[in-house]
Amino acid sequence: MPLVIVAIGIVALLILIMSLKLNTFISLIIVSFGVALALGMPVGDIVKTIETGLGGTLGHLALVFGLGAMLGKLIADSGGAQRIAMTLVNKFGVKNIQWAVVAASFIIGVALFFEVGLVLLIPIVFAISRELRISILYLGIPMTAALSVTHGFLPPHPGPTVIAGEYGANIGEVLLYGFIIAIPTVILAGPVFTKLAKKLVPDSFTKTGNIASLGEQKTFKLEETPGFGISVFTAMLPVILMSIATIITLVQKTGGYADNSVLAAIRFIGDASTAMLISLLVAVYTMGLARKIPIKEVMDSCTTAITHIGMMLLIIGGGGAFKQVLINGGVGDYVADLFHGTSMSPILLAWIIAAILRISLGSATVAALTTSGLVIPMLEQSDVNLALVVLATGAGSLIASHVNDAGFWMFKEYFGLSMKETFSTWTLLETIISVAGLGFIMLLSLVV
Repeated sequence: MPLVIVAIGIVALLILIMSLKLNTFISLIIVSFGVALALGMPVGDIVKTIETGLGGTLGHLALVFGLGAMLGKLIADSGGAQRIAMTLVNKFGVKNIQWAVVAASFIIGVALFFEVGLVLLIPIVFAISRELRISILYLGIPMTAALSVTHGFLPPHPGPTVIAGEYGANIGEVLLYGFIIAIPTVILAGPVFTKLAKKLVPDSFTKTGNIASLGEQKTFKLEETPGFGISVFTAMLPVILMSIATIITLVQKTGGYADNSVLAAIRFIGDASTAMLISLLVAVYTMGLARKIPIKEVMDSCTTAITHIGMMLLIIGGGGAFKQVLINGGVGDYVADLFHGTSMSPILLAWIIAAILRISLGSATVAALTTSGLVIPMLEQSDVNLALVVLATGAGSLIASHVNDAGFWMFKEYFGLSMKETFSTWTLLETIISVAGLGFIMLLSLVV
């Protein structure tokens, strides 16, 4: 059975990394080859599949991730991150700082992909952690909870947007109901879950901002840092550019306006990669040249940023290779056969199929899109609210992120956690989002 092979592959990966202490990237590639052979893939296709998975994941992430790391490093090295952190601390106070991080992450998460939001927020959260001498996870868990919920539930993120189109759901309803469900889910998976996580992995909460992936962090006197306004503008510029492009694109689609060169230019500027490049160039000026910092020193910060995420990028690519092996090996098709001809509620069915595919394949977006093809035939025989089916699919696609998901490795490497600590925090966090999301969707289905 394909699911048994997947399970054996995951166990083998954990043994290689945790028991034999093998490099994570090497372990992922070894297991990818082994699982591909066990699934019966033609030998001639295995290397190509692994290369496609690695290249496809890094092709999507490397540019945004690399530019985002440079942008974050410039803001941190100039003192901008410290200025933002100290202002938030002074405005909200120590007791409410978690809620400040949740609010900021939710706002940024609506506009940006999960990966982009993470690389932008990490230096700021690090600075707050260091300023208050509190655990980085105390702030990191609520931050990633908000980013993950918006990624899974709210348009214009690719999963919910594309699924809404596949199901024929009203995008406005998906957004409205998504907000209703997202807010309590973020509270449960963020500040509330943090208290449980502190009991599960107490040692992880002793780390006060010592994130190796960010490199050595500078400290500043307040008068040495750039102003709060220019620091926030520089950090938020990708959000602004992508938000403008998203809003205009949605208005164009809903209004049925014809495409033209102006709209094409706006979409180009608002693309994640273009927005990050423009923002980085702006940061070179606002965080560097405008403050009389030599260009060589500014570029040294950029080089340092990339140096510290090099292995992380390879590990994320290795996770993508493993994911592609599972997809090309027919695991998704096997799951489809399991649910052929069922008469279950479309909301519950969508969640279950998406959850199994997520655990099996790793990618939330792939799980969600594959689920839509399996659930659509059932929708013709049901009067269920289509927006809720979209949200249920999104919720299921977030469950139990583990070793075949790039997000797992990003969280592990950025926060400097062990495998056990990552399972006890990130994997459990994603599961809470998924299950709580389903619960709120079922409650909402009683009244809409």
